[in-house]
Amino acid sequence: MRFGVDATCWANIRGYGRFTRELCGALVELAPQHEFVFFADEAAARVFELRAPNVRLVQVEQSVSPTQAAAADGARSPFDMLKLTWAVRREPLAAFFSPSVYSYFPLPPGLRAIPCIHDCIAERFPELTLPSRRARLFWSAKVKLALWQARLVLTVSEYSARDIERVLGVARSKIRVSNEAPAPAYRPSDSRAEIEALAARCGVAPDAPWFTYVGGFNPHKHVDVIVRALAQLARGRARPPHLMLVGTVSKDVFHGDQGRIRATIRELGIEDLVHWTGYLSDEDLRHLHSGARALLLPSQCEGFGLPAVEAAACGAPVVATLESPLPELLAGGGMFVAPGELAPLVEAMRTMLDDSAARAKMSELALSRARALTWPKAAALALSALEECAR
Repeated sequence: MRFGVDATCWANIRGYGRFTRELCGALVELAPQHEFVFFADEAAARVFELRAPNVRLVQVEQSVSPTQAAAADGARSPFDMLKLTWAVRREPLAAFFSPSVYSYFPLPPGLRAIPCIHDCIAERFPELTLPSRRARLFWSAKVKLALWQARLVLTVSEYSARDIERVLGVARSKIRVSNEAPAPAYRPSDSRAEIEALAARCGVAPDAPWFTYVGGFNPHKHVDVIVRALAQLARGRARPPHLMLVGTVSKDVFHGDQGRIRATIRELGIEDLVHWTGYLSDEDLRHLHSGARALLLPSQCEGFGLPAVEAAACGAPVVATLESPLPELLAGGGMFVAPGELAPLVEAMRTMLDDSAARAKMSELALSRARALTWPKAAALALSALEECAR
């Protein structure tokens, strides 16, 4: 069969892009009997690296890259979207896969479609994720169109499947679940020297403990609460913990909260303990995770929580939100807290700093749980759903 795939978010460095690249790479390798036609704009085509006999790339000119135009407060040109629609229409396809509703565009009428809806965070917490009424209207219209055109819906966890059924009203019989997984680069570091060198490069002394946060600086991530927890833990300690904030601090297309986070850091007087690392490569990040006391992800909600799973694959335990599939995915591999609440976060971080035996046990379990998740397994589930959609 010949399948179409929306590759317009291929260049996105956040979770949507990671999911698209890793899952599609595994899909292509798993199913050499099928042909995959990827539709991409110029920005995505520049970084599109899949080379296989069953892969074909169709580049569609866009006035603005969908990765940018579909921003939290952006709007895509109807003509740009129609150019993608027309490009898809010219191809005889058995079904079409959209790895993220974030970059969704209208598909030709009658084409069997399976979009991936990662979560219902924007619907449940619009004020934390979409900065204006206009942005919320555009997002709602895009999701409604995707669901109207969908024969089946893919998502990344049973947690998200329940939300999609409850919040978006999609029948459970139409929802299929795949998963996410750590990339092969994420594994425990075998070099203490490299861990210390990277920490020093980020501004942390070799003997100082640190926590990592990886992701966007959006209101629903509660990074400001992490900062307040760090300040409480640092009081009176000879070796206060540091915080590594990993993620792009410019050109982020999602709703940002950097100003409030930086103001909180200044207010608490802990500028020397908080380090904005910017974007880090997977190789650098695995060293940072390997030396960390824990990965922090106390978000309001996570559809999957890939940064936590990637950290766990490096042997780092996690302190993560209860509002996610992580308590099940990484059971025993961390501590799970109510989102946005300071006291439970402080206590969990204190345990990671002061109880070495408990932390060691959680580290071992985190690594074991993360290793059970692989992209080939995810691709097998997605392929089954795609083939079902085409029948």
